Amino acid sequence: MFYLIYSGFLAIVAYLLSALFPDVTILAGKFWFVFAFLAGITFIAYVVADLGIKRNPETGIMAIMGSIALKMIFSMAFVLIYSLNTKEKGMVFVLNFFSLYLLFSFFEIYCLLRNLRHQNK
Repeated sequence: MFYLIYSGFLAIVAYLLSALFPDVTILAGKFWFVFAFLAGITFIAYVVADLGIKRNPETGIMAIMGSIALKMIFSMAFVLIYSLNTKEKGMVFVLNFFSLYLLFSFFEIYCLLRNLRHQNK
């Protein structure tokens, strides 16, 4: 539930930034495609890590590290494929991608660590 609210908040902020500054290229050409990819891959990584924590709390940290590593590998593959198939300004895409990647990763790690803290009590 919190993930949907957080994703919606990020989407609203991105839309408002592009609406408030129409003369400046803030969003990449296929920003919403990048947004959907990162939102989906983060959700999958979060669910996998959360299931790993709930199944065996002692090895839960391995599930977190594995999900983060898989997310990073799929994201690097996405960047490679996207950059090979698109001819647009690279800096705008780089800023969009890494800001979204870091914001989604922050949320994922924060929620997973919060779940680990509740299990330690």
